[in-house]
Parts: sequence; structure tokens; C-alpha cells
Amino acid sequence: MARTSSVRASDAERDRVIDRLRKACAEGRIVAHELEERIARALRAETHGDLDAVVADLPREKVARKRRSRLLVRYPLFGAVVLAVGAVAVAALAAIAFVVCGLFIVVAMLVRGGGRGRGRGYRYSYRYGRGGHVHIHQRWR
Repeated sequence: MARTSSVRASDAERDRVIDRLRKACAEGRIVAHELEERIARALRAETHGDLDAVVADLPREKVARKRRSRLLVRYPLFGAVVLAVGAVAVAALAAIAFVVCGLFIVVAMLVRGGGRGRGRGYRYSYRYGRGGHVHIHQRWR
């Protein structure tokens, strides 16, 4: 709702203008004796037009607003979908990491000998039996 200059000002609006004047003085935009004069004018102000004249040469205050995502306002399920997709992605990455680590462990065991006596220090001999199957004999070097 826009303020019109002929509407009467409330005490709370006068207090806001006085706070704005004090901030302007703290920033160095007005000096102390000018602050006192403007506060006196603000306290005597009857309408919005009178209050606007007191702060006319000062920059407007920035109104801090909470910004909400328009997607979340228009589509409330959007957040749930994003969360679900993120959870699936994290689970997939964890599964891939598990498989890669498992393969790394298996390869490391095969290279080091697998813990079954196969590896360094052993020599294998192969004999072929009847029917084409292979007999593997393991001997310590």
C-alpha cells in the first residue's frame, strides 16, 4: 500500500523516521545539530508528507526480505523430488565405491598370493590327466 502525503502519521512511523535519521548521522550523512533539528521536525510531523520531507535528501532504506525460491512456492513437490534424486545419486556413488574397493582388494589379494599359499615362493607344475583335465601341483621353491 503506497503512502499518500495527506494521510496522518502514527507514532511508530515517526519512530522509524527517527531511527533512520540516527543511522544517517552514524554514517556521516548529517551532522549532530542537523540531527536534532530533523528529530524535532519528525516529532512535530502530522502527515506522511511531513515525514517524507524530513528524510527527502537521504537514501532510501533497503528493506530486507526473505527470498524464497519460486520453484518451491509454485511446486511444493519439487523439493521432495530433488531430495529423492540426491539420495539415489549418493546411494549409487556409495555402491560404485564399494564395488571399486572390493575389486581393489581382490586384485591385491591375487597379486600378493591370496593367502592360500599361492604367490611368491611357490612353483606350480601342471600335468594333464586323462580326459583333458589339468592337475596342478604346488611346491615350495
